[in-house]
Amino acid sequence: MRLTSYTDYALRSLIFLGLNRDRLVTIQDIADLHGISKNHLMKVVHQLGVSGMVETVRGRNGGLRLKREPADINIGQVVRNTETDFYMAECFDPNNVGCAYSASCTLKGVLGAATAAYLKVLDGVTLADMLVNVKTAERPGAVSPVIFHPREPVTL
Repeated sequence: MRLTSYTDYALRSLIFLGLNRDRLVTIQDIADLHGISKNHLMKVVHQLGVSGMVETVRGRNGGLRLKREPADINIGQVVRNTETDFYMAECFDPNNVGCAYSASCTLKGVLGAATAAYLKVLDGVTLADMLVNVKTAERPGAVSPVIFHPREPVTL
């Protein structure tokens, strides 16, 4: 499964905000760090605000901050809120029933179980979990990649 850039930007924004709880952050700060479009990021941040995860402060010294504690922001929910669908194959789309095998195919069930397992892992992770091992890289404000190990093992 591959996340859209929209979801990727939402997750990066939340991580940045979680690492900078002591100050207001601008959309430009996040865009500059990650080398992404400020205009695209504005749409992402707007949705994070609508969902109640991010608070926006208007005005000359305004910016963004987390509205909820990092432990209260579930990564599985963030992904569900930002992805438009989880159609792993054409047969998952209820408006498209063009597959000749759909009546007897077991692939849809297998892919459905794989998607459920994927989301189950994400449901076991909060923003706080993601911030624990983040280390500042050599560039100021940059974060190094972290390999995350979920708290609970996933059994399929």
